[in-house]
Amino acid sequence: LPQADVLDGGLALSRGSNAALAGLPSSNPTKDGRAILRNALPINNKSPIRQVQKAMEQISEALRVPGVKFSEVERSIRKSQGVLKDDKKRAAILADIPNPQRRGDASAKIDQIKQMLSDFEVIAEKKDKQQVPILQQDILKLVGEIEEDMVPGFPYDVPADYSNLPQLKGRATLELKMKLKDPAKRSLDYDNFTMTMVVDGYNAPVTAGNFVDLVKRKFYDGMEIQRSDGFVVQTGDPSGPSEGFIDPGTGEIRRIPFEVMVDKETVPTYEETLEDLGRPNDQPRLPFNAYGTMAMARSEFEPNSGSSQFFFLLRDSELTPTGSNLLDGRYAVFGYVTEGKDFLESLKVGDVIESVRVLGGDENLIRKADPPPPPPPPPAPAATEAAPAEEA
Repeated sequence: LPQADVLDGGLALSRGSNAALAGLPSSNPTKDGRAILRNALPINNKSPIRQVQKAMEQISEALRVPGVKFSEVERSIRKSQGVLKDDKKRAAILADIPNPQRRGDASAKIDQIKQMLSDFEVIAEKKDKQQVPILQQDILKLVGEIEEDMVPGFPYDVPADYSNLPQLKGRATLELKMKLKDPAKRSLDYDNFTMTMVVDGYNAPVTAGNFVDLVKRKFYDGMEIQRSDGFVVQTGDPSGPSEGFIDPGTGEIRRIPFEVMVDKETVPTYEETLEDLGRPNDQPRLPFNAYGTMAMARSEFEPNSGSSQFFFLLRDSELTPTGSNLLDGRYAVFGYVTEGKDFLESLKVGDVIESVRVLGGDENLIRKADPPPPPPPPPAPAATEAAPAEEA
């Protein structure tokens, strides 16, 4: 068994490696959580919009070359322009959007992207390496919005066994605000920051639903960071003897099943890790490739013990490549930090979560209403004094 770091309460995150179980790492793993989320959308992957997405994402490789490889940037721009100038491909993109009302918005966004690509040509000609990643991400944001409109609806039925648990039938965007303890002693010039996170119910509906439900209950507000060791940042252990969220309907800790969507499969695998199933080389749709990956903590030997504790990964795929890190398929990933992830490195035990709130996707949360509180006991009948006996 790999060596594990175990928190109070027995919640573990394995950090070892096992060559016998490790698969070969991806040759060029995607390390950007935003790109992973785009690729994980349940849409027609043959849509021409995916060609634009891929071309724009390839610019990231050109940016890693010292001085920026502008010939590759220009090639990606031309490839994207070629797709969007083709009337048949444009029509195919719009045809993949099931809601007619959203097609008009998508058409306007395509025109916007075309104009941005023209601006991008000028930037590439000037070799303005500062502006390249900014415009790249602006275009990819619009591409992602078009792709999200292509999702025809929630694509499968979650097993009825989990109908009592909150479920996220789509995605939600959340904002987390942190307050830092003693920033001056840590040579920091800020004492608070904000991060944006996207949690993915298409690929982890129960895990993401559980998290969004807790956010809406303000469960994490005021809670401290409880672990920060350069490998993960972890929180979610409430004060008191409980290791997780107490369900008001049962009075017991609400546990959620282990959940992972394997790439090219259409429904998640539940309750057993891929390692336990003898499938350690299968690739999860939501991998531990990105710095700021969000996943549930759990007891080391019980995959279905997750409740409220979760962690952010402080490594990217260069150190934890898919298939060889022993995290993929063993811990349930449910989202990624999409803005502000660099702040994670500064977090220390004792820093406080001021608030977490839902910015968008609230309508995708399906949950049973908490039972009403029991009625108060009826008032005790008033004591009556006996009348004095009549004298004879």
